Amino acid sequence: MATLKQIRRRLTSVRNTQKITRAMKLVATAKLRRAQENMTRAKPYAKRLRKMIWDVSERSGEDAHRLLEVREEKKALLIVITSDRGMCGAFNSNINKRAEKYLRENENGHEQVALALLGRKGRDYFRRRPYSIDKEYMEVLSAPSFESVCKIGDEIKARYLDGNLDAVYIVYNEFKSAMSQNVVVERFLPIIPERDSDESANPELEGIEFAFEPTMELVLDSVLPLYINVRLYFAVLESLAAEMGARMTAMEAATENAGELLTKLTMQYNKARQAMITNEMLEIVSGAEALK
Repeated sequence: MATLKQIRRRLTSVRNTQKITRAMKLVATAKLRRAQENMTRAKPYAKRLRKMIWDVSERSGEDAHRLLEVREEKKALLIVITSDRGMCGAFNSNINKRAEKYLRENENGHEQVALALLGRKGRDYFRRRPYSIDKEYMEVLSAPSFESVCKIGDEIKARYLDGNLDAVYIVYNEFKSAMSQNVVVERFLPIIPERDSDESANPELEGIEFAFEPTMELVLDSVLPLYINVRLYFAVLESLAAEMGARMTAMEAATENAGELLTKLTMQYNKARQAMITNEMLEIVSGAEALK
């Protein structure tokens, strides 16, 4: 049975841990609010740009630009977005396992699959496994900005246009709510135009020919690379929001578990203390009886 000193030491340790987890929950809550605000500001622009890509591609076709051209996927790149820090539940392990599952399922479908890793947790995971790591972007998530993401998007786009890549996929945690995240694998390149599920076709525009100035090719050269960068940036924002939601939930659960453990340890301490007092009283009574 643990002594009173050992129980007191453990009580102090659990209380200190509970203070840390409570503070981390508050920090994650504040960062989640900021991440949601960034998503809210970026979403209308990304949504409008997606609709524009859809409208233009409907009138131009897949052959109008190389970024829209679907070809045989011999050389593929998988972009994996994790976090730089842990203590966020199964956030990182779910992404890493889903990316590894994709690699196993498609090892015969691609001649070559490489990894582009955003986040230290993904880097640490795949460095210990026999997969080809093409690029590591460790400086993006610490201070995410549209400019830093554009550099990655432009680099990947250039490699795709040069023929060094035939397809690019992205794996990240899609933000649903503070309590729910969904790991998704999406095709990043070539661009597959799609209409949002909450949008319907405008009958007034059906059959109308668009006039492109100066030319359709120049319009696509401007819009499609921008769409690539915006889409990657929005995926980073969603991943950050999902990370903060997962960390907030994990720290809340840890704080509650620490509270339950404190209750059990307090009861154990009181029982041990009562037993010690009872033994001391028995010794006193026994000594008094022996003196009679």
